[in-house]
Amino acid sequence: MKIFLETYGCQMNSYDSELVCSILAKANYALVPKEEEADVVLLNTCAIREHAHQKVYNRIHEIKRAHKRGQGPGTRDQKPLIGILGCMATNLRTDLLENRRLDIDFIAGPDSYKRLPALIEQAMQTEIRDTRYEIRKPFDVTLSEFETYSDVYPRRERGVNAWLAVMRGCNNFCTFCVVPYTRGRERSRSVENVVEETRRLAGEGFKQVTLLGQNVNSYFCEGADFADLLDAVSGVEAIERIRFTSPHPKDFQDKLLTVVARNPKVCKHIHLPLQSGSNRILELMDRTYTREEFLGLAAKVRRLIPGVALSTDVIVGFCSETDADFEATLDVMEQVGFDSAFTFKYSQRKGTIAERKYKDDVPEAIKTERIVRLNELQKEISLKKNRAHIGQTLEILLENKGSKHSPDVLYGRADGNQLVTLDEGGHTLGDLLQVRIIDASPNILKGVLKGVAIS
Repeated sequence: MKIFLETYGCQMNSYDSELVCSILAKANYALVPKEEEADVVLLNTCAIREHAHQKVYNRIHEIKRAHKRGQGPGTRDQKPLIGILGCMATNLRTDLLENRRLDIDFIAGPDSYKRLPALIEQAMQTEIRDTRYEIRKPFDVTLSEFETYSDVYPRRERGVNAWLAVMRGCNNFCTFCVVPYTRGRERSRSVENVVEETRRLAGEGFKQVTLLGQNVNSYFCEGADFADLLDAVSGVEAIERIRFTSPHPKDFQDKLLTVVARNPKVCKHIHLPLQSGSNRILELMDRTYTREEFLGLAAKVRRLIPGVALSTDVIVGFCSETDADFEATLDVMEQVGFDSAFTFKYSQRKGTIAERKYKDDVPEAIKTERIVRLNELQKEISLKKNRAHIGQTLEILLENKGSKHSPDVLYGRADGNQLVTLDEGGHTLGDLLQVRIIDASPNILKGVLKGVAIS
């Protein structure tokens, strides 16, 4: 059986897909790079973003149309099996299993990947019918209190950066977020287990690890907190850099900030998700901090970690957000001066507290107007931040080479996570280079090797 896997969503989904590849390979399934070669198509899905489910639904129909034309997966006489994995499998289980237009074959939630070989085998068998003579499709969306996949080593493509999940699930229950319902409660891997995986990554040539968790800085296992974990991972010699995402402002203790400041391997980039600058909206979101506390934390981070780069997440148009609420968000954005920001228009997610308690009453046109204003402000701030690096020499870790339009360009990242381009010069991905910044835009820095004259 040949398997094709397609991934949607966040870094955690990318890591989960690597786990799935490892589990299926161990069960002697063949993983193929092209959809048309596959007997089974797996879609690892996300339920966080707006219209995420519709994108996957459209993809399912596309796969089926391609098969009918003889250009898609499966044989001429037999359509491919289609399996839905990830957060959508948990969040939209009933619709996925009962929607006759989709006609998918099986689903598996984020804690059920070890059962995938059995689910695939079951889906291959003769249709099982219940008392109503309807097809009963294989599924497992059980949420575990213990599963961390610490005994599965992901099957990765070689590269510079490796995702490494150190914990799973979330206990925060922000009212807009579906994660606690699709990925369950928090549980962490042991320090020794994470360090062992890091050693294996170093042995395979990876230079950077990015530690992942839905609330990564709430990591805790056997008396060790996230600061202890960062120090332990940094002891792996061949690893040059350590990043982490995504944290919560409530869990930035001084101990953690001190480790980021003094440990040379931990990158001086902190992601501080704001979500809103309005205390009223923050309370409706159940974010557990006020705008004043957030501003105080941002100031402390800058004080304890000189030169730190800050990024954030912001949601506009949350339930009942007024013009005054939105202006409060703009005010915080200006006061903090984030290097970059990920901005989103609020959309209700099935099963969240907000869906049950609040009305999504901000018109779409107003959401659009607000996000445009927010992005324009952030573009100005990012340009100012990036232009301040012109003339500086930054250490760059080379991560990618070339694009369709610029095949000879190298792409790397500075310690603060700024994207930097420079011309090809016989370098290898994974090299650390001293690069002088000569130009900047809101999203990218341009550099030359230190000591190279500008023509």
